[in-house]
Amino acid sequence: MASGCSYKDLHYAYRVGVSTISNIIKEVTNAIWNNLHGEFMTLPNTISDWEYIANGFNTRANFPHCIGAVDGKHIRIKKPNNSGSMFMNYKDFFSIVLLAVVDSYYKFTYICVGSYGKECDSTIFKECTFWKKLIDGDLQLPAACPLTNDSDLSIPFVVIGDEGFGLHQHLMRPYGGNHLDRNKRIYNYRLTRARRYVECAFGILANKWRIFHRPLDVDTSTAISIVKACTVLHNFIIDMEGVQSNIETTSNVSSVVNVFTDAPNEQNSTRGGRCANVIRSEFTNYFISTAGAVPWQDESI
Repeated sequence: MASGCSYKDLHYAYRVGVSTISNIIKEVTNAIWNNLHGEFMTLPNTISDWEYIANGFNTRANFPHCIGAVDGKHIRIKKPNNSGSMFMNYKDFFSIVLLAVVDSYYKFTYICVGSYGKECDSTIFKECTFWKKLIDGDLQLPAACPLTNDSDLSIPFVVIGDEGFGLHQHLMRPYGGNHLDRNKRIYNYRLTRARRYVECAFGILANKWRIFHRPLDVDTSTAISIVKACTVLHNFIIDMEGVQSNIETTSNVSSVVNVFTDAPNEQNSTRGGRCANVIRSEFTNYFISTAGAVPWQDESI
C-alpha cells in the first residue's frame, strides 16, 4: 500500500503467484482493520470525547461547537465486472467514494467507503450511520449552549461541510452566491478555514499510501478493504508518532490532494429551514463580534 506496486510488480519482485498475492492482500488488510479500528477509529461515545474534538476545532481553527469536518473523495478503481455505469463518476472514470469525518488533528473519526462513483456527497452522507445518529440525537453530544456568555440563543454542536451538503441545524455549509456582504464572506472564510483539516487529512493519506496514485486493480470488496486499512493506519501513525510528524507532510498537500477527486455536488438548497438559518446567522454574528473575530479575517476575504 505504501509503495503503490501492482500485483504484477510484487509477483516479479518476490516470485509469488498473483493469486497468492491477492489472497494475502485481502487477509492482511482485513486483519489490519479488524484489529485496529476498535482502538484507533471509533465514534466518540461520551460527552467528554466530543468536547475534546470541539475544543480542538475551537483552539486550532477558531470555530466553536464543531465536532468534525466532512467531505467525500473518489478512489480510482478498474471497472468492476457487470457493473455498467454504476461506478462511473462525473469525471468519466470508475471509482468508489470515501466519505469521511475528520477532527482537527487530521484523524478520521468516521468513514463510509464503497458507495458508487456516480453518487454525490450529500446523498451518501444522508444514508450513513453517522448522519442518522446525529439527527436522531444518538451521538451523546454535549447539550446546546450559547456561543458567548452574553447570548441567550443555545447553539447545537455541528459538523461542517462544503456547498455540496445541505444546510441543517447540525450541519453548517457556506452561504451561496457571488455577491455576499462582508459578514457572510467572513463566515464563509472561517468555515473554509476549519474545513481545511479534512482536505489535509486526505492529502496526508494520499502522500503516505502511494497505492492511491493509480487505479486499484482489484475487486470492489478488496478495494474497500484497502481503503479501510489505509485510513485506520493513518490514525494509528498519528497516535504513535504525534500530529507534528504528519503536519510536515502537508507541505505537499496541494499537489497530492489532486490524487483524489471531489465527489460531485448535488444542487442543495441554501435554505435549511428556519432553525438552521438562525443557527448559521448566530455563527456569522459571532465571527464578526469582539469575542469571535480573528485579526486577519478581513484581509483574507
